[in-house]
Amino acid sequence: MTMSEEKSSGSGGKEEESEDESEILEESPCGRWQKRKEQVSQGNVPGIETASLAMDTEEGVEVVWNEVQFSDKKVFKSHEDRMREMFESLMHVDHPNIVKFHKYWLDTRESRARVIFITEYMSSGSLKQFLKKTKKNHKTMNVKAWKRWCTQILSALSYLHSCHPPIVHGNLTCDTIFIQHNGLIKIGSVWHRLFVNVFPEAIYGNVQHHRDDETNQHYFAPEYGCNEFKQVQLIQDVCSIDIFAFGICTLEMAVLEIQANGDTVVSKEAITHAAQSLEDPLIKEFTQSCVRMDAKKRPTAHDLLFHRVLFEVHSLKLAGCPLLYQLSV
Repeated sequence: MTMSEEKSSGSGGKEEESEDESEILEESPCGRWQKRKEQVSQGNVPGIETASLAMDTEEGVEVVWNEVQFSDKKVFKSHEDRMREMFESLMHVDHPNIVKFHKYWLDTRESRARVIFITEYMSSGSLKQFLKKTKKNHKTMNVKAWKRWCTQILSALSYLHSCHPPIVHGNLTCDTIFIQHNGLIKIGSVWHRLFVNVFPEAIYGNVQHHRDDETNQHYFAPEYGCNEFKQVQLIQDVCSIDIFAFGICTLEMAVLEIQANGDTVVSKEAITHAAQSLEDPLIKEFTQSCVRMDAKKRPTAHDLLFHRVLFEVHSLKLAGCPLLYQLSV
């Protein structure tokens, strides 16, 4: 076999593989969304059985087809009204820094009931992946980029927390924050708490143990998951858990990686060491205010947007100032 024949044979194999992945497995009831065979990773989202690439035939863009399996049809039916209510509220979430939630529908045709929902496809990867690449290339984090990212994430959180009722993310990590090629930041997994906190017992699989994922334990506020916190949630959602997670994300963004020293769990000592390594006193103050142990002492997302490390009032050059002064005299 000649070299050209080998190359042709190899490219043919790739084409066959590509065609196999683009095979249409299923369509939405309306026919707009077409599920493909190729699966995608959109962050650590407990409860999501599969996340596949799909095509929006109206807009001609790729989207993500998410599926959540329910263990019992009767239990599914008992939660159906609540599910519809919460999914409808997610349909109204519209912010440039939040992964778009397009559509959902319920399916009980098979032996096991399921929820299917369509979300925006973030092809550029997660913030975690970007930070790893940056560190691998022996680069340090640019302060201006860090500020832009913080501002965009806080803008999204402030929007969610100001909804009525407030929407708490509950799974904010560098894996669920995505960065596009143009630098635009978007947070995904906004629907996380819908499955984990509202009716985890109804979902197929052990999604109620999502906090046991050791690699992401350090993002969870100390009060998250305790009985007192669950009781408070019955009255109103506690947004401070998102602020704690955001603080860990900002620290990770600044140092590129919080060293776990070979362990699967990032310890409190590792977080403290990373915080102490920050040279900019304003960045250090900013991150530490977010991860205070007392949830009541953490600032809000809106407050953080006006922190002096992010909010800069530029000097204004007013050509008419001398004239205004003369008129006032």
